[in-house]
Amino acid sequence: MSNVENVCPQVLRGVVREVRRLAANPPAGIKVVLRDDDLTDVIALIDGPADTPYAGGVFRVRLALGREFPAAPPRAFFLTKIFHPNVSAAGEVCVNTLKRDWRAELGLAHALLAVRCLLIAPNADSALNAEAAALLRDRYDDYFARAKLYTDIHARPDRLDRPQTAHTRAQEERGAEGELEGEGGAGREAGEGGEGREGAGGAPRAKRERRAAGARERRRILKRL
Repeated sequence: MSNVENVCPQVLRGVVREVRRLAANPPAGIKVVLRDDDLTDVIALIDGPADTPYAGGVFRVRLALGREFPAAPPRAFFLTKIFHPNVSAAGEVCVNTLKRDWRAELGLAHALLAVRCLLIAPNADSALNAEAAALLRDRYDDYFARAKLYTDIHARPDRLDRPQTAHTRAQEERGAEGELEGEGGAGREAGEGGEGREGAGGAPRAKRERRAAGARERRRILKRL
């Protein structure tokens, strides 16, 4: 819902100037989308940082400016589905920069950089997604795999310019599940006649079982996406 009527014209003019500056000279890994329909909603595309489970993904982010902006921080939301401790199921972002550490002079660029930094350094202590926070603390490899799976499905760059419908989403999830079935099938194939091959230097049964269990877990996750 537009908040233009509740924001004073002077603030709106400042927002327009800053958005245009950001579009012309964006921070690294961030692209601001110019729009005229609602000046109190700032949309940006954020590249997943390297060496994180979000690498290779492009995430659509929204900054919603309230009537008290810039004295009060904007609210940040991920419009792209993401598995992250500090992002709720509805996409709302929890980061100190946009809460108690906010200062009016920080501006929109700083807010967007804070969101991107959250992809590099998630904080399990201020979680909006309890499952992601628990995995981050206790089973980092599982957290990384789950977050990467969400990135591969929901944040692919080729999804940005086409609408997401129930049909296209079902197609993509079936394709991804088929890839996982292929991994599981490879594990089952390795298990055929396994005892003889183990003796000949093949993969141990325990390794095949872990691989199959991993494929089953990934299929379970896909059904929840």
